[in-house]
Amino acid sequence: MSKATLRIEQYQTVHFDTNVNPLGTPDSVKRAIQENIDAVVTYPDVYYDNLKKAISEYVDVSDENVVLGNGSSDILRLFAALVMPKKALLLSPGPIEYENVLKSYGSEVDFFDLNEEEDFEIDLAKLCHSIDSSYDMIIISNPNNPSSKSIDRENMEILAKTCKELDVFLLIDEMYVEFTDNESELTSIPLTKEYENIAVMRSVSKFFAVPGIRLAYAVHSNPDNIEIINITSTKNNLASLSAVAGTVMLSDRIFIEESKSMIHTERSLVYLAMSTCKTIKLYKPEANFMLCKLLKDNIDAKAVAEHCRTRGIIIRDCSDIRGLGSNYIRFSFMKPKQNDLMVNTILEIV
Repeated sequence: MSKATLRIEQYQTVHFDTNVNPLGTPDSVKRAIQENIDAVVTYPDVYYDNLKKAISEYVDVSDENVVLGNGSSDILRLFAALVMPKKALLLSPGPIEYENVLKSYGSEVDFFDLNEEEDFEIDLAKLCHSIDSSYDMIIISNPNNPSSKSIDRENMEILAKTCKELDVFLLIDEMYVEFTDNESELTSIPLTKEYENIAVMRSVSKFFAVPGIRLAYAVHSNPDNIEIINITSTKNNLASLSAVAGTVMLSDRIFIEESKSMIHTERSLVYLAMSTCKTIKLYKPEANFMLCKLLKDNIDAKAVAEHCRTRGIIIRDCSDIRGLGSNYIRFSFMKPKQNDLMVNTILEIV
């Protein structure tokens, strides 16, 4: 079904299912692309030094430890190819893409199931106890998608130590960490300076609202692995304009702070507005989206998603996500009036 068919006369379709920053692409990025349009006639690697420098300053690491990728899928495949895991461990529920990438490299995949009764919070002691030397790789999203729950750096270091002792590679996906209130306490990037068995990956697609730019990066400190990556990775794999845009957006402090402030406010207001409803269970969010469980026996996620669609509101039916089911929905936080419509529309049916 095309996006055009989702429009009805009195409503403008809003995609609450994509988790993209509601402020949209920064003006600084639009200007940079317009002003540097002639870059398309130049091989893009001449722009990578500036991009790596911008990333290294943004996350406070050496630019030698920055790995560039053409989107998060590219970074995932890069490290899967580097490790070539015979057996890997994923959290469930979690992003579907991890399993798809791992299986494309012939990996056996096990799951560590998060407990619904514990609100999908991660039992770190239990997770560490479940890891043994038969695993080659663990991929974990922080904050988790779809639960919007996070692990602080202190606890992530416990996991990193466990993995190091067992010679397990830990890949941490921080795609949504910039939306949180306590990014500095959550990010595992500082751990890469001490632990060579971990890599932290980020994408600019969601926070900077530029999925078409296809830019992601990882931070990793193992010099042997970095050398292998530099030798084997595709040269010129990022477009010139993507490198220019990435360099500019990471220094746009006004956009960054406005985004964090808006998401903080809307996350709090939406959670408060829906918390009085007794027929829906909310999992308190930390990122820019919230997971909900429908409690009425005669209402499922498909019905709620369809009801919302008629109002131009596209939410995520989570029935296809392992570890959830037909009574879970997820939606992101958008602009105030859009959120008001979304909340009222959901509460009409649940």
